[in-house]
Amino acid sequence: MMSDTTPSIGRWFAELARRQYFWGIVAIVVLLLINVLKDPTYLSISVSPTTGNLVGNLIDILRAAAPIMLIAVGMCLVVATGGIDLSVGSVMVVSGAVSMEFLHSASGSVGDAFLAFGLAVLISAVLGTVNGVLVAVVGLQPFISTLFIMLAGRGLAKVITGGQNTAATNDSFRWLANGYVFGIPVVFILALLVVIAVGVLVRRSALGLMIEAIGMDPKAARLAGVNRRGLLFTVYIFSAVLAGIAGVFGTASVMTVDVSRTGYQLELDAILAVVIGGTSLAGGKFNITGAVVGALLIATLDKTVVFLGVSSSATPAFKAIVIVVLCLLQSERVRQVFRQRRASRPHTPQKEVIPA
Repeated sequence: MMSDTTPSIGRWFAELARRQYFWGIVAIVVLLLINVLKDPTYLSISVSPTTGNLVGNLIDILRAAAPIMLIAVGMCLVVATGGIDLSVGSVMVVSGAVSMEFLHSASGSVGDAFLAFGLAVLISAVLGTVNGVLVAVVGLQPFISTLFIMLAGRGLAKVITGGQNTAATNDSFRWLANGYVFGIPVVFILALLVVIAVGVLVRRSALGLMIEAIGMDPKAARLAGVNRRGLLFTVYIFSAVLAGIAGVFGTASVMTVDVSRTGYQLELDAILAVVIGGTSLAGGKFNITGAVVGALLIATLDKTVVFLGVSSSATPAFKAIVIVVLCLLQSERVRQVFRQRRASRPHTPQKEVIPA
């Protein structure tokens, strides 16, 4: 019985290990265990006696992962076309600046919160359209096109806010980032719903196949009748809109936009999350589930760095080491080397036990 079960478990594990985001899950578990070794109560979740909401480190990780999930999913689709979007961090700060400037002079009603959210999404879509024009119409390389918005976006945010960190007051808008539904942060629930909707859209329709097609072979996709220009517009606008929503989440949590820090270097976290999730930067394939796992890993890693007391100067090196180790584990070539070494070891046959 054991001889029949063990090989099947081994095959199942080998198949699971081929999925690159599996190693992201392993890394999350390892980081959590490291934190537990320092504090055995690290994973405990309790109910706040004053608000009745769930509180704990895991809840904080889910809250921090929400904006990264959004920009990672948008980045995932852009990368699948063979492009890249370096402007997501700047789009976040612009959307936050627009919403805070509007709410700063508004009355604080629910309608004002909806209008501020709509304005943030609208300005984000405009910036995404600019990216789409530069890539699909002008023909610039995505790296150069989105780098332009990356550099110009923060300048635009400073123009909108007059160079100041604008604050506002609106309970409904603040609830988007700080509210709870059934004890769970609403910001994570909203991000998860968006991710599920995107996953259903691209996997239950031809949209995902067409996005992958223009990333694999643009010429063959054009001959097959795929509208490459329209798809590029779609993915860059979509990426910018998701970044705009992430910017709303980031500013609504403190009801202040910091034109220097909001969304700063989050485009790098989005790219890392996409790579960790198994999406190739060469384009042609994408993995929404993997991008979500990558976002959760980035949030867990950030939380672990703070919890372990790693100095701010050493934080980038600490994160780099974890990411490099994870990428090595994901590498098929590295795993092949380990398999060859294990196969080359002398095998000692076990003596057969004859039952009495």
